Amino acid sequence: MDVQVTGGRVRGTEDGGVARYLGLPYAAAPFGEQRMAPPAPVTPWEGVRDASAFGATVPKGDYPPQYQRLLTEQVIAGPECLNLNVWTPSGAAGDLPVLVWIHGGSFMNGSGSVLEYDGSAFARDGVVCVTINYRLAAEGFLFTEQDAAAGTANLGLQDQVAALRWVRDNIAAFGGDPARVTVAGESAGAMSVTTLLAMPSARGLFTQAVTQSGAAAHTLTPEQGLTVTRTLAAALGVEPTREALAAVEIPALVAAAAGLVVEVQTAPDPQKWGSLALSLLPFAPVVDGTVLPQHPLDAFAAGAAADVRVLAGSNREEARLFLVAPGTIGYVDEPTLAGGAAAYGLPPEGLEVYRRNRPDASPGDVLASVVTDWFFAVPAVRHAEARETGGGTTWAYRFDRPSPADNHGFGACHAAEIAFVFGTTGLEQAHALVGDAPSQEVADTVHGTWVAFISTGDPGWAPYTALTRTTGVLTERVTVVDDPDGDERRTWDGIR
Repeated sequence: MDVQVTGGRVRGTEDGGVARYLGLPYAAAPFGEQRMAPPAPVTPWEGVRDASAFGATVPKGDYPPQYQRLLTEQVIAGPECLNLNVWTPSGAAGDLPVLVWIHGGSFMNGSGSVLEYDGSAFARDGVVCVTINYRLAAEGFLFTEQDAAAGTANLGLQDQVAALRWVRDNIAAFGGDPARVTVAGESAGAMSVTTLLAMPSARGLFTQAVTQSGAAAHTLTPEQGLTVTRTLAAALGVEPTREALAAVEIPALVAAAAGLVVEVQTAPDPQKWGSLALSLLPFAPVVDGTVLPQHPLDAFAAGAAADVRVLAGSNREEARLFLVAPGTIGYVDEPTLAGGAAAYGLPPEGLEVYRRNRPDASPGDVLASVVTDWFFAVPAVRHAEARETGGGTTWAYRFDRPSPADNHGFGACHAAEIAFVFGTTGLEQAHALVGDAPSQEVADTVHGTWVAFISTGDPGWAPYTALTRTTGVLTERVTVVDDPDGDERRTWDGIR
């Protein structure tokens, strides 16, 4: 069970045919002189390092109260928070495919040690599974006027690249093939993956990618990034520079960043925040011109990552999470629906398409569908379209389970697919989103689809093109549909 990796030897555990190596550092602790700096090499250790328990998590706050029971956190103290976890078949010695998972959490929350991300099911199916931590909020996505020239922007993304380099250099010791790496993520993790596809520093570190419920539309311009930094610095009473903010005690910086997010997500001033009042992500990748040279969609259209196979998609009812969790979906009336749709740029005739397709739906249900498409489904389509223009191959999926009646009204909402992908629907903490009696058929179908793509580069249906718009609709089985709900998709044509 001892394995030699960058930094020294590690000792994991074994159970049920799966070997686990947890809390392996892939970069130095990002504190002291390394705070708010690009990831540095691992500090070597003597002897054999115990890898039987998850390592430290990065500094972060908690989710807003309405989400805390739905999106459970792991909080583990310690300095070596840039770490990763490996699940592999016991005794694996072959060139197995590798999955590297990047967690979501609005670039504010989450970790690679969330229990729903247990990689045992993948390992049992012959896939080496890796989950990672990366810096969040201001520690990972602060942007200042000096960053583009200094190469210090998007540290959270630079952490992800460092983790992928660790995988390239070390995964063979766990039975994985460094030439068969699929990088995948959900929500902010999917936005990260889409951004990595456009980053020169990530080129060659993976051959496939999966983006679940997050695409390239949600990046920041430099001016947006500077607006966030200036607001954060003003709240702390310091200059809006990396040096000044790095001198702030971590708990104070975490609290100030959380307060800024609350402002953006609850009562944003559109004149101050612009499109962030709709995207609700003040900490996100910045198109800085160096680490991320151009907007990902522009990069894809020009041929970036055209050699990387991509599986991209979303859930049918993503936005129900954000309306059902706070209990507001039932309070949406017709004027609120019309105003909300208009705020997202949907014209009245477009809203009428949504209403007509849901004659028995409440205004809150219709609004959830509109927001789902603006925030998740349409960006995934734009991603696939841009990649086709640049010569890339993309497969599209939509996850359509559970039904709202089966999981406390949430339906196929944001994050509902994760436990089905990982085969962890049996976890009690997953039941808030997957329901108390999650379908094993759905779990087998979804997990099996991911294993097929990771292992063979083909999920089982035709790639997406602007001509056919072929999509795999995932329920108890895979149903292949060309342009599902195409009349609603077309209402967003020309709207950005």
